[in-house]
Amino acid sequence: MIVEEEKRIRVMEGEWDPVSVARDVIEGGQEDPFYVMDVGEVVARYRQWKELMPRVEPFYAVKCNDDKLLVRTLAALGTGFDCASKAEIELVTSIGVKPERIIFANPAKMASHIKYSSNVGVDTMTFDSETELMKIKQLMPHAKLVVRIRCDATEAQCPLGIKFGCDPVTEAPRLLKLAAVLGLQVIGVSFHVGSGALETAVYHRAIQYCRALFAMGADVGHDNMRLLDIGGGFPGGYICAFVILVIVIVWWQVSQVINSALETYFNDMRVRVIAEPGRYFAAAAYTLFTMVHAKREITQKDVEGLEEAHTMYFINDGVYGSFNCVLYDHQEVTAELMEESGGKPASCSVWGPSCDGLDCVVGRARLPPVAVGRWLVFRDMGAYTLPVASPFNGFPVPTVRAHIDASLWSALVDSLPLSEANFCRASATPPPAAVYVECALK
Repeated sequence: MIVEEEKRIRVMEGEWDPVSVARDVIEGGQEDPFYVMDVGEVVARYRQWKELMPRVEPFYAVKCNDDKLLVRTLAALGTGFDCASKAEIELVTSIGVKPERIIFANPAKMASHIKYSSNVGVDTMTFDSETELMKIKQLMPHAKLVVRIRCDATEAQCPLGIKFGCDPVTEAPRLLKLAAVLGLQVIGVSFHVGSGALETAVYHRAIQYCRALFAMGADVGHDNMRLLDIGGGFPGGYICAFVILVIVIVWWQVSQVINSALETYFNDMRVRVIAEPGRYFAAAAYTLFTMVHAKREITQKDVEGLEEAHTMYFINDGVYGSFNCVLYDHQEVTAELMEESGGKPASCSVWGPSCDGLDCVVGRARLPPVAVGRWLVFRDMGAYTLPVASPFNGFPVPTVRAHIDASLWSALVDSLPLSEANFCRASATPPPAAVYVECALK
């Protein structure tokens, strides 16, 4: 059976990393950009989550990266899913995920999407307004509702409170009363502090608000409030040793704040606690490889206003493709040379392949000279890249080549719904593409 490239997985024997895998791919004549996905990174993140926050069930935010292999891997590990649309619900249910492992976490849903959710049995959904309550009353009165409140981090990569979440003091109590009057069932409270949040104390504030609303809900007749959704915003990427240390410290601090707040305000274990991590699982698992296909030498002024030589490098992926994250997710990506260069770092910029002047990937950088035909490496490219990429100007969206370490696979084979027939063992230098096999993480 012929299987599409992005649906295949390879079990790697011996020492390997994304760059060594990419080197063999490129030597085989690759010209278009591509990702190397390390499935082991996803598994490691899941294990870390369960170790640091054992009470909190991760419901992966599909919008972050809807790559089927990633979704299947997380489903096999046992995560739930945060879906925001009919298409995302279709994707998750199509691989066998049961409806009770899905929350329809979009507070402003289209009517047809609510009907679809009802038809497939996805009953848990969020709301934050009177309008949404009236819509749900008409279309899906049996829904299990979660009121979403606003509690913003002081610093976040993408603030979300400007769009979603009702005020926990003035609006949420009124909505709880209205839901009771309408005969709708509210089973819990949710919040989202912002994507890529860097403040830790915000989780304590938000969980404290939720505790008060649980009490208010019981007072107005919502006797079955048993779900607390602490949203997303958890850090995910690596870049360098310093950043790894910062991420580890921040993530540990976040988990400690959450655990402490849950112990203080929700020590009743009958309350189910879930979260909606996205970049935490996706970011570091994907490394992007792009080729320099053209370059241009110009003169421009440096930061001190003096003229200096500057090289513009043009690569085969840009802001309309994987680097949409630069615009949408406010990411600052870092270009690395795949192969060492003998020259000294010099002023340069990196541009995408389209004919749009907006298509700038990195505005200012310093790299050793890069020859046309050489490749650049971009790490931590799994979050908000693939799902928003488009083939604008006719340039293809990168494919994904997934790999897993043999030792990790052997340790997990009994816990994942996989048999040895679903994998192909390979050396650190992959054999020809014909030996790829389908990944059946279902």
